[in-house]
Amino acid sequence: MTEPVAHSAISEYRFMVENHLKIIYPELDHAAFAQDLIDIMCPDGQCQTPETHQNHWDQRNVVMITYGDSLLAENETPLQTLLHFSEKYLSNTINGIHILPFFPYSSDDGFSVIDYYQVNPTLGDWEDINAIAEKFQLMSDLVINHCSSQSEWFQQFKRGEFPGRDFFFCASPDDDLADVVRPRTNELLQRIDTPEGPRYVWCTFSHDQIDLNFAEPLLLKEVVKIVKLYLDHGVQIFRLDAIAFIWKVAGTTCLSLPETHEIVRLLRTLIQFVSPKALILTETNIPNRENLAYFGNSNEAHAIYNFSLPPLLVNAMLCGSCQHLKTWMMSMPPALHGTTYLNFIASHDGIGLRPAEGLMDDEEINQMVTMMEQFGGRISMRSLPGGGMRPYEINISLFDAMKGTIDGEDEWQIPRFLCAHAIMIALEGIPALYIHSFLGTHNDQEGVECTGHNRSINRHRWDYEQLQAVLADENFSHAHVFQGLCHLLQVRRRQPAFHPNATQFTLHLGDAVFAFWRQSMDRQQSIFALNNVSNTEQILPLSEINLIGTDSWIDLISGEIYSDLRAELVLKPYQVVWLTNMFERE
Repeated sequence: MTEPVAHSAISEYRFMVENHLKIIYPELDHAAFAQDLIDIMCPDGQCQTPETHQNHWDQRNVVMITYGDSLLAENETPLQTLLHFSEKYLSNTINGIHILPFFPYSSDDGFSVIDYYQVNPTLGDWEDINAIAEKFQLMSDLVINHCSSQSEWFQQFKRGEFPGRDFFFCASPDDDLADVVRPRTNELLQRIDTPEGPRYVWCTFSHDQIDLNFAEPLLLKEVVKIVKLYLDHGVQIFRLDAIAFIWKVAGTTCLSLPETHEIVRLLRTLIQFVSPKALILTETNIPNRENLAYFGNSNEAHAIYNFSLPPLLVNAMLCGSCQHLKTWMMSMPPALHGTTYLNFIASHDGIGLRPAEGLMDDEEINQMVTMMEQFGGRISMRSLPGGGMRPYEINISLFDAMKGTIDGEDEWQIPRFLCAHAIMIALEGIPALYIHSFLGTHNDQEGVECTGHNRSINRHRWDYEQLQAVLADENFSHAHVFQGLCHLLQVRRRQPAFHPNATQFTLHLGDAVFAFWRQSMDRQQSIFALNNVSNTEQILPLSEINLIGTDSWIDLISGEIYSDLRAELVLKPYQVVWLTNMFERE
């Protein structure tokens, strides 16, 4: 139960909110509007003082990404099935669940929201959401760059009615839009006839997803009401979807503008005084340097996606070389206390290629694209400023992306797939695994044919009874993948050296072995993560790893003990070894 906040804390809360508003809306009555927002977030006049630079996570944090209807069973809602599966199979493996948009929608599998205040009845209801939030740390999408053309707000816009008439961003075809950066190929502006005449609404993603107008303060107030609703239903992590696009100014890229960053800071301030352990995660699928900017001065996102990891890791597995992966990791700044990375290599979307720009050259990206097409993948394109198109993302099941190397398919698919995940699981940050990675799901080509959308290839819906059967049968790859990933995660969760903010250093053991050292924050545990990313055996002298001679060393994965530090370590193709000087502890 929250304690009444001291007058000084309320004053600090109001002062911070006003300062954010002064930057976003210079002409506004900041004091009055700040009080309106605080009244929405704290209707009872009570809140808590947040602690700064606190890590509200540790090595036990693991997130599963899933749609609300990835699992289907008779006589229960999909959200109930999701909870039953998670409790039965993953209670000792994950502690967080990211349920992708679970609201009524009109397209894009949930990301074109019709009603932010309701749960999609085909998935369940708020009671189902509450039940999941009681058992797991719940992550929800805050889809506020755009909403559905079928939403009541947009219907009001078309009728010229308040408040929706001012909630959508409009531009003119004559505006200077040459530099606008966006991830799609459809026309940016869509003509809509209104009582005031034709208006041209902005559509970053599709003509069913109309961009919202954050230059209108009343829209911000509505968004804050939505945030409070989600908090009341147990949401602890807010994933700010497509947040980089929310502020537009003609003549610019309309990407990650200063007002965008200030809105993220404002949302963090509003949330943290009500729920100090709630987290903000920014979804910014953009080049690495721009992505890192969303940490701000440790006052913006608590966590950002490591978007460069998926394409670089897939490339390493294809080529049998970790050269680019090492170069990237050495350039990444350690996250300051109170911030962390969210590591993933598969999601509901695809393998984004923009985050590889500047890290891989065009020839290497094109080679990866070609191989993924050979493994059954599809390629989504984006328009370039000034005309032309280039690959934006690879749409493929990650399990099928690991079918082979640049030389073609081979017999190492499962070891390669597990090796890729072992790297992601051991890196600095919080690991997030897509449900279809847990299940080793193949490309859903039938889904693509049914929907006409490339991303459907990795959005399969499992019959829950059938799934349970294949997970119990060692003859299926699904069982081997699931058991292997759960073992890795259960090992990870007991190691203080795998704390998301524990020390990390890159090791140089050749291009075929991606290796790094993690050390717990109390310096008692070291883990040397050694990963053979090639399909050939690699031999490493233990003397090259700088193991402390006075300690005993054990591989956390296999249990093998290494007592002779002058010996050689033989890594089979795609084998992973986690060498530690401290045995697992509860």
